[in-house]
Amino acid sequence: MPKRSLSPLHRATTHWTTGRRILVAAVVIAALLGAAGLTAWFTSRGGQSKTGASPTASAPNPPAATAPKPSAGTGAVPAPPKLTDPLAYARAAAVMLWSYDTRTTSRDQHLAGMNAWMTSETKYTDWTAISGQVPDPVLWSRMADNAQYATAAVGEAHFPSAFKQALAENPSAITEAYIYAVTVTGKQTIAWKGGGGGAEDRAVTLAVQCRPSSDCALVSLAPSVAP
Repeated sequence: MPKRSLSPLHRATTHWTTGRRILVAAVVIAALLGAAGLTAWFTSRGGQSKTGASPTASAPNPPAATAPKPSAGTGAVPAPPKLTDPLAYARAAAVMLWSYDTRTTSRDQHLAGMNAWMTSETKYTDWTAISGQVPDPVLWSRMADNAQYATAAVGEAHFPSAFKQALAENPSAITEAYIYAVTVTGKQTIAWKGGGGGAEDRAVTLAVQCRPSSDCALVSLAPSVAP
């Protein structure tokens, strides 16, 4: 089997249009920082991603209102860790986003498990961007037929340079929503029945909310990776 076919989860994510995610990301960043510099950076990076993308026809993104509720049966998806450090939480969230196990977890269970990581503040939560990382039901079923699963390991996490610059220019802006941009790099390893498998490097920029005296929560992800 060619290597290109080894990562249906990765391919599935490219089918989701970035327009809505770019808009949500811009709104979230504007609200959390109120800094023109970072907002402009997200907008320009998002625009580049949209221009370079080649979306194909697929089912529309599920609206935020239909996000599944966390339940006891979330399969292989781990419960969100109780962390107050945005870098540590983003590292854990990246592992969660890059991991799945169709052998033990249904698609609905996987979505419910992911939703448990999200912030409860509806003003900021961007469930569409996060749930858009999960293949559609047909593809998930095909992956399950092949007993496909993925594990992930993170290398490092850092605050993007544009985020740090915006904070330096307006340190108090973060206190409105306490949402941090964090870029995480790592590797995803995929395997399926019959001994097939593969691995690839991964990177993502996440928006993580860490209010004082509260555990962190996931907000969104950027349509492109921030350096």
